[in-house]
Amino acid sequence: MKQVLFSLLVFSLLLSGCGQRSAHFLTDAAYRTEVESTLEARLGAHDGALTQFYAVPEGVSLKEKEALEFLYAYMPLADMTDYPTEFYLQNVRATFLAEEELGWGVPERELRHFVLPVRVNNERLDSSRVVFYRELKPRVEGLTMAEAILEVNHWCHEKVTYQPSDARTLSPLACVRNALGRCGEESTFCVAALRSVGIPARQVYTPRWAHTDDNHAWVEAWADGAWHFIGACEPEPVLDLGWFNAPASRAMLTHTKVFGRYDGPEEVVLESPNYTEINLTHNYAETAELTIRTLPGARVDFCIYNYAEFYPALTKYADADGKVTLSAGLGDMLVWASFDGRFGCRKVSFGTDKEVAVVIDSTDEPWNDDPVMPGGCRASLTIVPPPEKARMPEVTPEQRAENDRRFAREDSLRHAYEASFPTRERALSFAGEQGYDPGVADLILASRGNWPVITAFLSAASCHERAVALLGSLSGKDLRDISMENLMDSYEAKDAVLCPRVENEFLWSDRAFFLSALPLDQQVALSDPEALAAFVRGSVTLLDDPLMWRIPMSPASVWKARVADARSRDIFFVALARTLGVEAQKDPVTGKIQYRQGDEWLDVDFGGTKAVKAPTGTLKLAYAPTKAIPNPGYYSHFTISKLVSGRPQLLTFDEGEVDMGGGVDWAHVFRTGYPLEQGQYLLVSGNRCSDGSVPVAMRFFEVRAGESTTVDLEIRQPEDKVAQLGTFDAESLFTVMPSASSVIPSEAKESSILSVTGRGFYALAILDPGKEPTNHVLRDLCAAREGLEAWGRPILLLCESEKALEQLQAEIAAGRYGTLPSTVRLGIDSDGIRSTLAALSGSGRLPLVMLADSFNRVFYVSEGYTIGLGERLLDTIHRL
Repeated sequence: MKQVLFSLLVFSLLLSGCGQRSAHFLTDAAYRTEVESTLEARLGAHDGALTQFYAVPEGVSLKEKEALEFLYAYMPLADMTDYPTEFYLQNVRATFLAEEELGWGVPERELRHFVLPVRVNNERLDSSRVVFYRELKPRVEGLTMAEAILEVNHWCHEKVTYQPSDARTLSPLACVRNALGRCGEESTFCVAALRSVGIPARQVYTPRWAHTDDNHAWVEAWADGAWHFIGACEPEPVLDLGWFNAPASRAMLTHTKVFGRYDGPEEVVLESPNYTEINLTHNYAETAELTIRTLPGARVDFCIYNYAEFYPALTKYADADGKVTLSAGLGDMLVWASFDGRFGCRKVSFGTDKEVAVVIDSTDEPWNDDPVMPGGCRASLTIVPPPEKARMPEVTPEQRAENDRRFAREDSLRHAYEASFPTRERALSFAGEQGYDPGVADLILASRGNWPVITAFLSAASCHERAVALLGSLSGKDLRDISMENLMDSYEAKDAVLCPRVENEFLWSDRAFFLSALPLDQQVALSDPEALAAFVRGSVTLLDDPLMWRIPMSPASVWKARVADARSRDIFFVALARTLGVEAQKDPVTGKIQYRQGDEWLDVDFGGTKAVKAPTGTLKLAYAPTKAIPNPGYYSHFTISKLVSGRPQLLTFDEGEVDMGGGVDWAHVFRTGYPLEQGQYLLVSGNRCSDGSVPVAMRFFEVRAGESTTVDLEIRQPEDKVAQLGTFDAESLFTVMPSASSVIPSEAKESSILSVTGRGFYALAILDPGKEPTNHVLRDLCAAREGLEAWGRPILLLCESEKALEQLQAEIAAGRYGTLPSTVRLGIDSDGIRSTLAALSGSGRLPLVMLADSFNRVFYVSEGYTIGLGERLLDTIHRL
């Protein structure tokens, strides 16, 4: 935070001369009165507990004051308590400076909601607006708004490229420092860059795809009265073009959070105390409206099948007549309605169904085969995603060539920066000089652009064992953005748990704060976890609004404010308990707050009951392995949710370094039995077909304390055999490169597919290295390596140029995707294979994947963005 303020204060001299567009920022008197009333009520609540966090500095103009009032009226609680008013004032001034100097003429509504706010999604806030403006202003001056949007995205590509990681969102400056970001980080970064030069921008996301197991986020930017979309850090020659045009046309839901109370033209799906959620699906796909009839006031979750669960993609509440209406893509969802602990659910089809009744008549207490859905406690249904109907703007060959040229140059600039990171040799040399084991080199390499902090910490630490243990307890993303202050806070503390992380919250220097803020006698008293629970229960006012924007507060701010949402309260309890010597945690699977007593973890009850160990039983899943699916994976083929207050609460097993990564499966976890708390559960299982549809099985069951429960794990398979989709000439030629594999010719030459693969089946993919869809294909092939190697047939990975192949080889050699199957062969499409396959796939969009045989029969084709490709190939292979 000190670095953020320093950058802002240095820049403030430039802002002092910023002119005023008008006396008021909020020119509509009624809206201004609403903002003032909202802020006054917020600051007056809870005996004025939040007034200490809002102090307007002297010398602000009326326009600046009203902008601050707008921000403070609607910002998440954590943003109010964790950042000083001076931080927001300097961002306000930076906004008005860009407005004056670049002169886009942005209307007040778009400026207020899509330029002024610092927050984009759930990232840590930083001074990126000031930093980015200095660099971007010279590049966009004199351009039209549309040209400026494209130019900003080219700049973003110079700085950041795609790499999947865990769900915590890096700040924009942290993305620049590390030159990497997942789609949610890239889009947050790109929105911050556009807003820094006064261009309205918003992060758009499909919370889950309907046709494949993933989600995605991108950017919409406003130019001259209209919104356009771009792929963040993925510049194209024109607006409204990205690799995701086609998958977005199959989206069930695409939406965004708009800061504050927004009165724009889009469909509003939710109004919260902090934001207005709007529906943007019609910008990308055909939609239809559907009405749900249920109990008045019921919570209605619209659930998309994804990662083997019915994910609640959008929540609405029934009106006084018991109705909820939504527009969505032309596919299937599961609607789950709940009220007062009771629930009901059923499948709906947008475009077919117009009005559907969802009866709420079951509870999460034991039932006797009540008809939750047709079929009682067991249900089978097939989920069908929307069809593809992409909208593609025209791009001339000249525009494409120029964009490709710039793209390559931007890659080279970013690679030059990455070359400043320590090499393995340098990291090993540092470890040796400092007296550390060679394994420390892996921590330094993982820290990427944050390596100066990590090496400085290792140099300063006198206890090498403790320093390495602390760094080893952190995720790769933590290593890339943790500060020296955070590291020393944990290193110097003598508490119960070395790792500073409770869940995926922002890291703060909590331990030193608590030890200075709490008198010694209070530290001793609160080291009794039951006394601490009672203290939290009696001292922290809980804000339990389910619609709040849930950005976690720092534990120090919870202490100061004595007001918090449930998530922030939970993190506060764990952080304070650990500081006082109590081993505490937030259970990663159930999300419960616990402390250790002897060998047992006890569940903390902030309602007043003494912590107890939850009664547990054992769950076994009975499954008969098949050739196609010998070992079903959690998130891939099945998930388990506990029913809590009438809603499914997913058991979130460790995802690792990627979103919904895996590592938990049937054979190693659920075949012999896994302990679960007593209660009612929902088992969802499915196996996605190549067309994106999924035969799904749902099973409600009960786990009783001290008993073993066995439940059938049913993975429904399509009844039809694998059909031949078309023909492809196995004599087609491609160029085999000498460095592609040690088992193919020693010099570049054209060979037929048949001469390399021999008789039998083979897989072939045409890739576009460096693009997100291709990255997913390569990771999926690595993940399915064991099964593909057991298959034993060749997999040809082709690029469309020697330069592209060199990039692919370099990325493979660097281990960016994992270890590819040993049966992979690399080459160049030199004979128009892509254009031939386009007739089978539809458009020939890359990456293009085919499963065929030497008798010219094609059995599987996939184009564009697909998740789980390796499993889909194996599924098709085993069914042939």
